[in-house]
Amino acid sequence: MGSKFHAFMFPWFAIGHMTPTMHLANKLAEKGHKITFLLPKKALKQLEPLNLFPKSIVFHILTIPSVDGLPDGAETTADIPFPLTGFLASAMDRTRGQVEEVVRLGKPDLIFFDSAHWIPEVAREYGAKCVNFIPISAACIAISFVPGRSPDDLAVPPPGYPSSKVLLQGQETKSLSFLSYPYGDGVTFYERIMTGLVKCDVITIRTCQEIEGKYCDFIESQFQRKVLLTGPMLPEPDNSKPLEDQWHQWLNRFEPGSVVYCSLGSEIILEKEEFQEICLGMELTGLPFLVAVKPPKGASTIQEALPKGFEERVKERGVVWGGWVQQPLILAHPSIGCFVSHCGFGSMWESLLSDCQIVLIPHLGDQIFNTRLMSEELEVSVEVKREETGWFSKENISGAVRSVMDKDTELGNRLRRNHANWKESLLSSGIISGYVNKYVEALEKLV
Repeated sequence: MGSKFHAFMFPWFAIGHMTPTMHLANKLAEKGHKITFLLPKKALKQLEPLNLFPKSIVFHILTIPSVDGLPDGAETTADIPFPLTGFLASAMDRTRGQVEEVVRLGKPDLIFFDSAHWIPEVAREYGAKCVNFIPISAACIAISFVPGRSPDDLAVPPPGYPSSKVLLQGQETKSLSFLSYPYGDGVTFYERIMTGLVKCDVITIRTCQEIEGKYCDFIESQFQRKVLLTGPMLPEPDNSKPLEDQWHQWLNRFEPGSVVYCSLGSEIILEKEEFQEICLGMELTGLPFLVAVKPPKGASTIQEALPKGFEERVKERGVVWGGWVQQPLILAHPSIGCFVSHCGFGSMWESLLSDCQIVLIPHLGDQIFNTRLMSEELEVSVEVKREETGWFSKENISGAVRSVMDKDTELGNRLRRNHANWKESLLSSGIISGYVNKYVEALEKLV
């Protein structure tokens, strides 16, 4: 057994970063290590229920300072629209004094971070090793962040980049233009992530060799840093909490494998026209469907934003829901046959380990890389064709869903076969737990 360590965890203030970091904390605590998790007060109610080892994992609340441009009380990305996240990064940077104080007192052996690019300096000052924990795909990092290149070079793969189809096309490079935006105090998003990658002691990626090995090797060679993989880092299924009764009963009304479930994650807020196009696309499939998205911009409820006459037309077979749902449990219900997703990295893994067909409508940069990985390299999903406007038409959404749901299409059957093979290999003979065990052993040697 390696020596027991005390780790601090300081993820970016977004649920898509804090949740996988929390799953990692649980895995480390299970092996007997101690964790102090730094986070804003507002994130506590979402993360506390995920803490499986409350004796070993302690939450430390940071006071989020006010920043000009950041709405009062905003503490996580869920509180603000995407264009304001740079101000939240400034607020994170201004917690540095609090973080240094708690590091000085807590004397951690390791500090995990992803967005706070100054953590390597703090770690060095107090004798800790720092681990850059990347909760997005290796493919995205491998083309977006390479020493000696700038965000303007993104349209062209870097020298030595793995032969791959996971590249941006045409107008999609615009979706990564935010890399050059100011993101925090005196730093762009690109500089922020790059600094963390160049200065950390170890890079950790939430992925596995079987799926992204060539990208991980490329990152290791470019940054001359050890790249350790955690595997998918998904929570164990919690059988103590069944699917909420309203969804259980509603889904039970339909044939196995017949329902389309559409969700775009916890962060995305659509324009009203985009939202309506998704609803109409679901209606056009002719299939039963459940759409779980936040109310679009300018609407306080889902109902007021729905297309005219929509509710009446689909009332027997379609539901559009604006609140939170138990996604893993919905995906596991026998009636669900198709998952329409934005392909955030968490949803990507959940879809891979489900039995559903997968249709992808990526929204932002890393989601486009994940989508290409799934659709073109693994061949387990279909990507909806984007319109010139940058969004997706109801006809294209419906067509993509039908192409994988119709039982007799060659495409649908090929994707189903490939998906079943990948799921089986990922779940076979302890691959996932093997990753965690090897990962923890590597950390124990590091300290």
